[in-house]
Amino acid sequence: MSSSLVAYDDSDSEAETEKTEVPNASSSQTSLPSSSVDGVQYFAPGSMGTKSTYEMQPTENTDSSGTSTICEDPPEYYAQNNNTDLTSPYCRRAYSGHTSLCMSYKNYKQTSSSSTNSGNGISQKRIHKDSTTALKGIRPYIPKRLRQENSSIPEKKESDQRASSDCDVKLSISGSRKISELIKPYLGSKYKLTEVPKSLIFYMSKHSGPVNEIQWCPVQERSHMLLSASMDRTIKVWDAVDTGCCLKTYSCHSCAVRAARWSSCGRRILSGGFDSMLHLTDVETGKQIFSSKNEFRISALKFHPTESNIFICGGFSPEVKAWDIRTSKVLRVYKAAVQQTLDVLFLPEGREFLTSTDAVSRDSADRTIIAWDFQSAAKISNQIFHERYTCPSLTLHPKESMFVAQTNGNYMALFSAQRPYRINKKKRYEGHKVEGFAVGCEFSPDGTLLVTGSSDGKVFFYNYHTARIIRTLSAHKEACASAIFHPVLPSLLATCDWSGEIKIWQ
Repeated sequence: MSSSLVAYDDSDSEAETEKTEVPNASSSQTSLPSSSVDGVQYFAPGSMGTKSTYEMQPTENTDSSGTSTICEDPPEYYAQNNNTDLTSPYCRRAYSGHTSLCMSYKNYKQTSSSSTNSGNGISQKRIHKDSTTALKGIRPYIPKRLRQENSSIPEKKESDQRASSDCDVKLSISGSRKISELIKPYLGSKYKLTEVPKSLIFYMSKHSGPVNEIQWCPVQERSHMLLSASMDRTIKVWDAVDTGCCLKTYSCHSCAVRAARWSSCGRRILSGGFDSMLHLTDVETGKQIFSSKNEFRISALKFHPTESNIFICGGFSPEVKAWDIRTSKVLRVYKAAVQQTLDVLFLPEGREFLTSTDAVSRDSADRTIIAWDFQSAAKISNQIFHERYTCPSLTLHPKESMFVAQTNGNYMALFSAQRPYRINKKKRYEGHKVEGFAVGCEFSPDGTLLVTGSSDGKVFFYNYHTARIIRTLSAHKEACASAIFHPVLPSLLATCDWSGEIKIWQ
């Protein structure tokens, strides 16, 4: 007689027995809500030590205590993410919770069979055995009462496993205090020579609108975190060094977020947008420490380099304001006969700062770049740049007293950071395209390279001393809005574009 499993006629129905089955890999994927998977792909060379593919899990707006934060994602955000295609090339790995579910079920079967044969007083079905091994493909019978008593065990184990493996808010944001193993060897040592990155490490595409600005956390021990501000009304914090995960999403704004900056301590985020709101958000809890309604739409924000509680705010107004977070009041108002402030740049020590504006007349470029005295709010100079092009972004050299202005003339101009802020006519960084986009530019930490995005999606690397193009990187299909080097890890670069993509290069 072949091996078989025999039960009495009062056995539970087949429908009940089917409930104990665990779906296979394919069904486990399709049964999940599509919003539970958001594709992010690793492109990791050996130096990063990463896997071939990685899946991002949804970011929940909960603080460390498990309660919902003030910031919640808008319904449109979830509506778009619910259309995620699970067969996308960026979602190749099986759902991570499926493995833990299978392991939990295996343990569940073992404990169930041992309980059935132990004679522990539980009502049991009689099982006839002809051999010690069962035929392949035949499920052992599990009594209904035992099944009901232990039905919650696999689900609990699965949720515990998912909580430990996914990019969950509680773990990720509290984990922001950790120091990345990749960053530790470089802490306290001199920054090495910057090389042009060649390989794509992470591809992160969770934003549903153009990314306006990205910034690495200024605290070296937390510099694995990358901040991004988007037109989709959200701000996101990413682990852009170890995993490529989105750690948390902040949706405090009702309109596009145009500017977002880390505080000097790395625990707060200052943001402003087209809803005219200013928010200072606690990174861990997502709660607003400071909020204020402004009289104009905000397009530029900068913290004072030495006074961590003071920041400058500019936008669609002839005025630029200095705010004090401690009092939630405006300290000073800087008035200029312009319509919009495009960018703000503090000069060394913070006694003076520059604003780039949209003021371009037919015959001159008066007030295109204005230098201000921070304390007195007086204009120092408004005759710095004389060509008829606006300057969407400004950046300061890390070691020399020089700054660069990105211009809509498809070139970058070099200036002295000391009075009278003269332009260097011998150096002109050209070859990329701006074409009306707010394309950012930045120096490498050692000051040897100048990197900029381009409206055609490319990234250009210039030799700072010779102004020659070293290399061009075809990074994006849409306009590349920003490209920034990591402050600690040599040659690690983050880029973002007008389609909402963020990429990490090495």
